[in-house]
Amino acid sequence: MELNYGSDEHFMREALKEAKEALAADEIPVGAVIVHSGKIIARGRNMTEKLNDVTAHAEMICFTSAANYMNSKYLKDCTLYVTLEPCVMCAGASFWTQIPRIVYGASDEKRGYTTIAQGVIHKKTQIKKGVLEEECSTLLKDFFKKKRK
Repeated sequence: MELNYGSDEHFMREALKEAKEALAADEIPVGAVIVHSGKIIARGRNMTEKLNDVTAHAEMICFTSAANYMNSKYLKDCTLYVTLEPCVMCAGASFWTQIPRIVYGASDEKRGYTTIAQGVIHKKTQIKKGVLEEECSTLLKDFFKKKRK
């Protein structure tokens, strides 16, 4: 399958690379990238174990990095690509960044914002879900199966 550069699938593959880096570090394999004008301006992966910080989610790391790159707390004209549906914390942070678009892979039926608090996302933010969902979901399921053994 050939991916067009700049497509949602292309950038989700980049987020998956970050998730695989998290997996290699024995972190929950979630990865994210933020794109502005067709260019990746921030990358992040879960680092809660390494940093001993429960807020060190892939999205939060990306938001900080992108804000530094943009020299602005607002991430207008940007898109967040993340392999797992944002939790309430990350969704709330996305509200404050005013990011206009979020694309995610796997849904999180237990801790995702759509289950807990749909209204936490800014009403103008466009959401696209299910991009490379199977690959994103399999990475997470395999990680947790190994942890349970």
